[in-house]
Amino acid sequence: MTGTSSVDELLDALVTAWNAGDATAYADLFVEDADYITFFGQNMAGRTAIETGHRALFEGPLKGSRLTSGGTVPKIRFLRPDVAIIVTAGGAPGDDTQQSVITLTAVRNQGRWRFASFQNTRVTLPRGTPS
Repeated sequence: MTGTSSVDELLDALVTAWNAGDATAYADLFVEDADYITFFGQNMAGRTAIETGHRALFEGPLKGSRLTSGGTVPKIRFLRPDVAIIVTAGGAPGDDTQQSVITLTAVRNQGRWRFASFQNTRVTLPRGTPS
């Protein structure tokens, strides 16, 4: 399977694994040497670090948390037939303090799409901007 629907399915799998609190399934959606940048600026380098980090989150401060797209449709742009850049929204339902913009790179290798990078940026007003 190729094209936007495959990348949409990969994004859906990411949300499903997160909402299930399944760190193994979540990490399996990333290539072995992926870079995962949290909205705190931490780099979880590699699938093992992504799994370990998310297991701690899913069992601790983010236990029971839910991911949502915020009602936005992801912007998917193919750089090549096997590489796509995705820009989408993230956050927690009903919690405006958790809204973010997420940029991902998806790659297809041996017929399977996985994420090679993930960058999560918290949506905030610049300093000095009236709210």
